[in-house]
Amino acid sequence: MANDKTEKATPKKKEEARKKGQVARSQDVNGAAVLLASIMALNAFGPRIMEQCKLAMLQVLELTKTPQVVNEKGIGTLFMLVGQHIMLAALPVMGICLVAGFISSAAQVGLKPMPGAMKPDFKKLNPASGLKNLFNPQHFAVETFKNVAKTAAVGVIAAMAVFPKLDEFASLVGTPPADIIPEIASLVMSIATRAAMAYLALAALDYAWQRHKHEKGLKMDKEELKQEFKQQELPAEVKSHQRRRAMEMSRSRMMDSVPTADVIVTNPSHYAVALKYEAGGDAPTVVAKGVDNLAHKIREAAKDAGVMIVPDPPLARTLYANVDIGRQIPEDMFHAVAQLLAYVYRVAGLRSAA
Repeated sequence: MANDKTEKATPKKKEEARKKGQVARSQDVNGAAVLLASIMALNAFGPRIMEQCKLAMLQVLELTKTPQVVNEKGIGTLFMLVGQHIMLAALPVMGICLVAGFISSAAQVGLKPMPGAMKPDFKKLNPASGLKNLFNPQHFAVETFKNVAKTAAVGVIAAMAVFPKLDEFASLVGTPPADIIPEIASLVMSIATRAAMAYLALAALDYAWQRHKHEKGLKMDKEELKQEFKQQELPAEVKSHQRRRAMEMSRSRMMDSVPTADVIVTNPSHYAVALKYEAGGDAPTVVAKGVDNLAHKIREAAKDAGVMIVPDPPLARTLYANVDIGRQIPEDMFHAVAQLLAYVYRVAGLRSAA
């Protein structure tokens, strides 16, 4: 259940969500950054843009003086000429806006690629899902608040900028266009700059909300945490060290069991299997076994502890191949092992009698 998801998402789950394109991102941050960058670019390149527009207009007027030239080259020449000037004027502004959009996106989601976000998702084109999200009460409330806040911010800023200058604008009636345009342009840029700053503040709040919503959506329950920790992949070096450590501990416990054995069955040199029979037990148990160097260590430990060593190559090989440590011998080996233990007990009895 959703109410059970009380634990923060692990780094692994966050990375998996990121690969699917699920990240905290606000479109308003991109919009505010691009708007602010465009205003700054217009402030910086405004004179150059006006100069390019002026040149375009002068050249068009120059061409219209000689209609025959325009007829020969076609009306497209005029459009090409105007387009070149407009493109030269707009390129710096476009470039700055592009860089601002890239930086604002990278600041939110980082520079690592998200393969999942590039895959087409036809579920997003489903009208039913879109309407469901649109009329979701929480989503509707948040989006309504954001739109009202943005509209109110722009309206208040524009009013605060215009109302104090109403008398000044009234006095400009009859002023030549060349003189009034700079005044209007300055006022428009002032309003736009303040509106962009307010929009940026609202975008920061929206990003905080999107981040909160994203982290809430990634929350896990305790069972998910347990499963992830169980499945968590360890580095190969750590796994190797753990296996080696486990083998060493297991071998140490096995060697500690050798002195308690009743007999060591050998190959005689390549294999060694230690057997122990508990009174009242169903069958003897293999308490240690080894081959080559480990078999040698088992024999040495048995000699030090006074445990009898009996060469029986077929039985030693069979026990080593078919019975794990800590397991009882199978029923088909009862007769051979019983004879072996009877011999061991008989020899032990003779030694004690002597």
